[in-house]
Amino acid sequence: MGDLEIRPATADDVAAIVAMLADDSLGAQRESPDDLTPYLTALERLASDPNQHLVVAVRGGRIVGTLQLTIIPGLSRRGTTRSIIEGVRVHADERGGGLGTHLIEWAVDESRRQDCQLVQLTSDNTRTDAHRFYERLGFTASHVGFKLHL
Repeated sequence: MGDLEIRPATADDVAAIVAMLADDSLGAQRESPDDLTPYLTALERLASDPNQHLVVAVRGGRIVGTLQLTIIPGLSRRGTTRSIIEGVRVHADERGGGLGTHLIEWAVDESRRQDCQLVQLTSDNTRTDAHRFYERLGFTASHVGFKLHL
């Protein structure tokens, strides 16, 4: 992975990020790569919040992966700060080569650097391969998640 750079995402990266978000059966239903306006607005909001870290993995000048890391200070668990990993995507032609592991390890290391005591993530129930991947990295399926669409 020596030729891989993980860096903050910029507006120039948004089209590549959205393409990866849309590149599966779930994302194809949720994402709209034809109109980047809402994504660029979201990037502005993320960039202005020091607890949000939207990053891209770059190899040879090409975006090959992404994730968002959110730092959440809290009162529960004796004032524990936690992080949430969201939107993990690896470009289709990079899957199976260790890039996903490298991205998650980056997020865990950054969480430690940010004094987090807990890292959590969610994964759609249908993504059984992803569940096995996260379990191999030491995550446990300890909670049930709920969503309310507004």
